[in-house]
Amino acid sequence: MTDLRHRVLVVDDEPPIRRLLRTGLSTQGYEIVDAPSGRVALEELARRAPDLVILDLGLPDMTGHDLLRRIRETHEAVPVIVLSSRDDERGKVEALDLGADDYVTKPFGMNELLARMRAALRHRLQAAGERPVFRTGDLSVDLVRRIVRVRDEEVRLTPKEYDLLRVFVQHAGKVVTHALLLREVWGDPHVDPQYLRVYVRALRQKIEPDPQRPGYITTETGVGYRFRDAE
Repeated sequence: MTDLRHRVLVVDDEPPIRRLLRTGLSTQGYEIVDAPSGRVALEELARRAPDLVILDLGLPDMTGHDLLRRIRETHEAVPVIVLSSRDDERGKVEALDLGADDYVTKPFGMNELLARMRAALRHRLQAAGERPVFRTGDLSVDLVRRIVRVRDEEVRLTPKEYDLLRVFVQHAGKVVTHALLLREVWGDPHVDPQYLRVYVRALRQKIEPDPQRPGYITTETGVGYRFRDAE
């Protein structure tokens, strides 16, 4: 689903590598943003947090290790896969000690990199206490690939609907307040709650067997909602 792709920040000063990664990863459904330097990478990180970072250790304006330190100061949970040369064993170890999730040695195969990326995304979800695939009743939510199915039929959600569903899944079985949902999905707990009601209604239409008598998303009057727990 093109509107729900994982956003990957590629930091590398070599244009051929950036072109290779943009072409290879885009065809696999990833949204690619690239940066030729540490400064540009920090600007992109501040603009919108990526789901994963691919980081070359040799940058023109700062070391990859220094950039990794900066990333970990502000984006502790984002997976980082380091690109390094074959003989840079010391650099790999230092990067892993600084919090990199994995590394790939240049030259690398695209299939290997894709496998490392999928594993890093799964590990991030597991570390956050999430299940890579959440299931309850006839509903399944693949949190790695962002695919939602009801009775094995894929359901197409808008980005906001998916963000809302993901927060519900993260808190399955618990009451989720209006303020928490507004903060997590809209970034502001003071947004008009009517937006939330509209999106909950739309989400129910797509995932509930009977939207008028919801079984997955139930209303906690005056408080928020409760999402059905996993089975």
